[in-house]
Amino acid sequence: MQGPHSITRNLLQDKHGDIWFATWEGIVRYDGVLFTNVTLKERLRHVRVFSVFEDKAGNLWFGTIGGGVYRYDGKLFTLLTAADGLASNIVMCMLEDQAGNIWFGTDRGVSRYDGRVFTNFTTEEGLSGNSVNSIAQDKLRKLWFGTNGGVSRYDGKSITEFKNTENRSFHNVRSIIEDRAGNIWIGCQNGLGRYDGKSLTMVATNFTGYVFEDRIGNLWLSEGAISTGQMTLSRYDGKSFARIHTDNQIFGISEDRAGNIWFGAWNGIYRYDGKTVAGFNRMPCPSQWYEK
Repeated sequence: MQGPHSITRNLLQDKHGDIWFATWEGIVRYDGVLFTNVTLKERLRHVRVFSVFEDKAGNLWFGTIGGGVYRYDGKLFTLLTAADGLASNIVMCMLEDQAGNIWFGTDRGVSRYDGRVFTNFTTEEGLSGNSVNSIAQDKLRKLWFGTNGGVSRYDGKSITEFKNTENRSFHNVRSIIEDRAGNIWIGCQNGLGRYDGKSLTMVATNFTGYVFEDRIGNLWLSEGAISTGQMTLSRYDGKSFARIHTDNQIFGISEDRAGNIWFGAWNGIYRYDGKTVAGFNRMPCPSQWYEK
């Protein structure tokens, strides 16, 4: 039951129960028994996969580093690239808004896709930076963009910058999410910030990468000091932080139907069942395990 053994940036469990991983070895699927390297099996372009997303219709989207984005409808993969109007072939995050548009965060701005055409936004339209790492939509339908240069909000008409408690730009923003209570959480170089709609509170000052809310409202974070090469998977219950696992790097975090927490690392994937952390990264040669 071994999976990828290289960088795994993001993951999710789809509506059928399969878990999909965006890895440096390609697109990997886990059905609960076997791992399948779908990139090799389907003979897709051999590029590093950075992001994965499932839309309301059940289509899966995979953002790559340099290869554009794949859409998978359960039968066929369709590739969309800059030649089709995408802002860049490096796609780091994705989101479907309440109107059904798909948004792509790239290293050259953000793209909105209505199913036919792309509309692109950059710093010229008001983005705080062109490298877009995270996208969220709040209950008021405003879109939030986390970029290398700060946080931006889009109300459907214009883009404005959201600044920190010192009225300065956030630095190196990696994650933005809205929790079930309507708070906006910002993970960045400055730490972890919570915005309740009126005021901003910095909850932690360590670098915060990925931020994920589980089904009972706990926040799961990859945090630490990049300079030391050590990151920690932490759980925040609204009162205190619990350190779960430390590794060289910790990337995307998600929860499966059974309540297990899965996360990516520099050398593959891990699962935390509430007691122990298990790795699935012992297979030395991916060519031996890509086909069922």
